[in-house]
Amino acid sequence: MTASTLVLWRHGQTPFNAENRFQGQLDVPLDDVGRAQAAAAAAHLSALPLDAVVSSDLVRAVDTATALTSLTGLALTRDPALREVDAGEWQGLLGDEIARRWPEEHAAWRRGADVRTGGGETRSELGARVAGAVERHAAAVPGGGTLLVASHGAALKAGVLRLLGLPPTAGDAFAGLRNAHWAVLRRRSRAWALEEYNAGPAGARVGAEG
Repeated sequence: MTASTLVLWRHGQTPFNAENRFQGQLDVPLDDVGRAQAAAAAAHLSALPLDAVVSSDLVRAVDTATALTSLTGLALTRDPALREVDAGEWQGLLGDEIARRWPEEHAAWRRGADVRTGGGETRSELGARVAGAVERHAAAVPGGGTLLVASHGAALKAGVLRLLGLPPTAGDAFAGLRNAHWAVLRRRSRAWALEEYNAGPAGARVGAEG
């Protein structure tokens, strides 16, 4: 038993995304735009042959996933291991404020170095956590099935890199997932291959981490 297709879906917009404010693991809800984004994406994703839906236990991911499960009738499993990066002292702060208060650390983070995000997790720790959770849930899906994971921007980017066997510092290979957009990975032999990235409805934005 294991899924052959992964759909990795970022949550809709939150007020913090709109302000370019770091969320990390703060439990920030969707705003009106984010709820509309989630509904539009869910209408598209509900046409896929999904076998299971899991999400981060943070409300912005749960509410995004619920927009889909309300259409499909599938049960939603919540997993704290799919949460956003632990951004430590940077959580709740604007990007400009972080750059001013922690110039060297922020510059290294912007370069894609595998440094602690605000004193929290490194990219490698984040990728291992998220990819491990995705693989665990994928293993419970009937062979050849499709697993959808609703999570967060930095978490999914780090998880995709890990699932593809790329180093955590290879983030420049991909832009951030836009709000309510997704990536599709398919299993080829024993490895995952990226089939789509930043697929989704129009009108979403990249926004801040989270």
